[in-house]
Amino acid sequence: MLLVVCVALAKFAMHMFFNNRYGYFRDEFGYIACGNHLAWGYVDQPPLIPFLMRVTQELFGPSLRSIRLFAALGSSAVVILTAMIARELGGRRYALLLSALTIVIAPIYLSDGSLMVTNSLEPLLWMGCAYCFILAVKRENPAYWFWFGIVAGLGMQEKYSIAVFGFGTVVGLLLTRQRKFLWNRWIWIGGAAAFLIFLPNLLWNLHYHFPFLQLMHNIKASGRDVALTPWQYFTQQFLLVHPFTVPVWIGGLLAFFFWKPLRPYRTLGWCYVAAFTVFAVLQGKNYYLAPIYPMLLAAGTVALERGIEWTRQNWLKPVIVVVLLASGGWLLPLIVPVLPVRKFIAYMNKLPVKVPRTEKNQFAAVLPQYYADQFGWEEMTAAVAKIYNSLPPAERAKTAIFGNNYGEAGAIDFLGAKYGLPKAISGHQTYWLWGPRNYTGQIMIVLGDSRAGIAPKCNSIDEYDVTFSPYALEDDPIFVCRGFKWNLQQDWPKLRKWN
Repeated sequence: MLLVVCVALAKFAMHMFFNNRYGYFRDEFGYIACGNHLAWGYVDQPPLIPFLMRVTQELFGPSLRSIRLFAALGSSAVVILTAMIARELGGRRYALLLSALTIVIAPIYLSDGSLMVTNSLEPLLWMGCAYCFILAVKRENPAYWFWFGIVAGLGMQEKYSIAVFGFGTVVGLLLTRQRKFLWNRWIWIGGAAAFLIFLPNLLWNLHYHFPFLQLMHNIKASGRDVALTPWQYFTQQFLLVHPFTVPVWIGGLLAFFFWKPLRPYRTLGWCYVAAFTVFAVLQGKNYYLAPIYPMLLAAGTVALERGIEWTRQNWLKPVIVVVLLASGGWLLPLIVPVLPVRKFIAYMNKLPVKVPRTEKNQFAAVLPQYYADQFGWEEMTAAVAKIYNSLPPAERAKTAIFGNNYGEAGAIDFLGAKYGLPKAISGHQTYWLWGPRNYTGQIMIVLGDSRAGIAPKCNSIDEYDVTFSPYALEDDPIFVCRGFKWNLQQDWPKLRKWN
């Protein structure tokens, strides 16, 4: 375990070194804005990530390394937790080290440590629940279900999708001999603990009529996301968790079902099947299932270790480690910004596989979305400041800056202070709940819209073509709208945009 901790520390150090190479990510602006309006819930996420954003800024300032600190910590902690799961499943030294390395090289977990988003802490929380289940079974101590509930409750405050893991666990219990836990008081105490931790957010959602469900419905109805068949969904997991670890985690899944030493934990195998089915049927994004793989990787390394020892092919141990590290280094620039952007583009174009795009508006982008959305924000904010400061003082005092999405509005709020810009307004996601401030719409600087979209709503418009960045995902003109035909104070509900 000492070596595993060293591997985790190396991963943490790598993230902290490279996490300021490009720029702030679109979603991070949204979380920062929400952190400045602390509440028990938001339209598009629970409160934990915005709260942690606020904590790191208060303690360490607003730098990229600061706001991504918990992402780097959480992703590195998954390395240790996966090895702990492998140890509880019967793994010895090699299985512990190998399970840690599979996490280190997996692109999706590298991504979790590189950006502070709601995915960043998911694997840690999902696997915290899995670890509690394993201890409950192995030590025949149902009191561990209480801790399962504590972790699950925290998970519900981080991202609602952990409910799918909970559902999968219940399915697994019903289909195995571990169903005996369902009649034990501790699992119900754990469930009550999870509910109490989640309750403040649930009450917030009740108060606002479950905006997250409305958001999910609107996204589905818009057809924005790329729809995958179950087979496509399954095969895209290969790249997320790394192509060379596929035999390991598939072996781990099979081991839960068919290998006698892991048969007591078959619930986890059924949990994976149930969770995969939910996300594939609902056509969720390919990374929604990613938090579940550490337990399969841990089981797979335990089975592999036993197989190597049984066949006495010990020469395979260093070969597998070298191959995994080499292949991990090969794919590292795909997720961690170790290369200057031009060199990254050349590297990406030489890869034998194309990076999957999860939304249709990403197909024409030069960079993958998680990189593209780190470019252009400073240039956009500077361009807005130039336009805003060119207005006569009398107009400037009543000019609102309107962003069509939380990224644009959040960037103005975060980056605009040094330019003397006022806080932005937006109808997108939680920004809509914060209202139009004291603006009426007499003059607005509008971001993220088109002439066709804005012209019918204004008495007159001025258009400014500005190139934010050749790598940015969006590069729309900036408009100055005079005489907005809706009074923002009276007609604000019309601008709600939850999608």
